[in-house]
Amino acid sequence: MKTFISVAIFASLILILACSDSTAPEDSNSNTNNSNIDLSGLSAYFSDEVTVYTDGNFIVLESNGVPNHPSPYFNSTDSRYETYNGNNTNFRLNPNRIAEQDLVLRIPLNPAEASSHQSTSLGPIGMAINGVPLYNQYAAGNQPLTFEIDSFDQYNGHPQQMGGYHYHIEPLYLTDLNGRSSLIGFLLDGFPVYGPEEDGASVLNDDLDDYHGHSHATPEFPDGIYHYHITSDAPYINGGQYFGTPGTVSF
Repeated sequence: MKTFISVAIFASLILILACSDSTAPEDSNSNTNNSNIDLSGLSAYFSDEVTVYTDGNFIVLESNGVPNHPSPYFNSTDSRYETYNGNNTNFRLNPNRIAEQDLVLRIPLNPAEASSHQSTSLGPIGMAINGVPLYNQYAAGNQPLTFEIDSFDQYNGHPQQMGGYHYHIEPLYLTDLNGRSSLIGFLLDGFPVYGPEEDGASVLNDDLDDYHGHSHATPEFPDGIYHYHITSDAPYINGGQYFGTPGTVSF
């Protein structure tokens, strides 16, 4: 009888040790509190249209916001003008035309998860690598993009009333050029945005957290970093709140 009890106790200890094995999978966002994330080399990821420099604890991104690709939203006499040749049969040209902006974003040099998550707002919430601002999933008045989406040009951008060109959804010029899993840009909280594919498969909203991202190694950040993904369905770029603490923007 004593032998039986001893064997049972030994087996229970083995089970407990197995369940507490240190090789168990970690939370996918566990490394986002890593204070070693450093964006000081960010200039390497942006095109010549963007000026990038460090100012204290921030990276400053400056751009005129003009896309480096054609659009029907340039004036017809502009060499960058191109008539709409996309796939949306409901496309309608809005009355605005592209105009240069004085776009300045200040994003954290060392991004980290925020203790209190702030909501995104209308206007620029980040910048694409070609200097075009990224907007959230809402049109004016915080309305869904249901109708406004029909005014997006063949590269999925359009200008607002002051001529500020921007993307709400996948910037096709960038993903066609660099690949659908490529780096697209950075949001105001300093975390990167990637395209709508990963490892050759489409990224779905269900694959992402409440902020529309997840954490693991990427080509640009091999040690791992939290990052957003563009998806084909709303909220497209961001889940309505920043994962990290946003910097500031002026335009």
